[in-house]
Amino acid sequence: MKSFGDMVKQAQKMQKQMADLQAELAERRYPASAGGGAVAAVVDGKQMLKEIKIRPEALNNHDASLLADLILAAVGVAQRASETEMNETISKLTGGFKLPF
Repeated sequence: MKSFGDMVKQAQKMQKQMADLQAELAERRYPASAGGGAVAAVVDGKQMLKEIKIRPEALNNHDASLLADLILAAVGVAQRASETEMNETISKLTGGFKLPF
């Protein structure tokens, strides 16, 4: 059986690994597109929008609501990809035990 001191050291080690992993994941980029590539978005590991590209032909349509929907779709897909990878990676580290982060 481990002593209390060993358990504290193990918890500190896991906490450091978690912080390092979160920092690494936050730097990653997650691209997604919508409308056959008419709109492309990139978010980071914190699900923050970092880049958006709109093809000129998407602007020629003159349908603002369609363009807005494409932007929302592309950003949403990228954000979900980022969140999914973060959750899966953290889950592997914690053995499936849910921790707030």
